Amino acid sequence: MKISKQAQRDARQLFRSCQVNGLLDENRVRQTASLLSEKRPRGYVKTLSRLHRLVKLDLEQHAARVESATPLPAELQSEVTNEIKKKYGAGVSISFSQNPALIGGLRIQVGNDLYDGSVKMRLQKLEESFLAKFYEQHIAGN
Repeated sequence: MKISKQAQRDARQLFRSCQVNGLLDENRVRQTASLLSEKRPRGYVKTLSRLHRLVKLDLEQHAARVESATPLPAELQSEVTNEIKKKYGAGVSISFSQNPALIGGLRIQVGNDLYDGSVKMRLQKLEESFLAKFYEQHIAGN
């Protein structure tokens, strides 16, 4: 769906008005969406669609997912939480989960940022380097 520049501007302006101290206020977003639905100004559906997208992107930026192969001790969880909040601010919501496929280490994703210190990733990189060396020696050397 093509969104007009006016609808994009309106959505950005509404999005900014829903922020308090740099953080999105859930109640303001609800009130804004409700008011738009009631008043039905020209192009309100596209404006609501764009506002929804901006809110979704903001929520993703302020949500951290920490994965480990085994459950993390409370002390380590609090250390990881403090480091994430130090880097991304206090408005980050953090969830911890287990993923045995990681073998060991941590995988942290905050928005589009990914920090992968897992054994699985290290093994994949090692495999890639072996394949590159093999290709270099056997296939490209001919």
